[in-house]
Amino acid sequence: MCESRDKFCEDVKAKFPQVKEMVEIEYQKRWADYDEKFYSYTWFEALANAINGEMQKSTDPIKYVDLFDFIRYSYLTGTDDIKQTVDVAFVENLFWLISADKARPYWSVLPETLKDLYVKFHRRTPL
Repeated sequence: MCESRDKFCEDVKAKFPQVKEMVEIEYQKRWADYDEKFYSYTWFEALANAINGEMQKSTDPIKYVDLFDFIRYSYLTGTDDIKQTVDVAFVENLFWLISADKARPYWSVLPETLKDLYVKFHRRTPL
């Protein structure tokens, strides 16, 4: 179980190095400078935005199944801070401005826990 948002962020980077590189590029585009206090929180927002970019390019979502499962597990076993990070920074930003056709393959592999968070906030699916 992750005990801090920063540790959770480092765990994702270590377990998914290919994602880390993609997110760092996205992060630099949006927040070239950052407040260290909020870095890991905004990094998860950048993660959602990077995956949205992958949706736009029709990248096979199977590439992200293990990542989604790890995020789901971390949400279920993590602290309130990690739960908030997953819910607000990651899930709420996932599928932002993505057409239903582009979102459908990713929605189909997203764990139910994360789908539930998305629908709870947006009051609809992205489809």
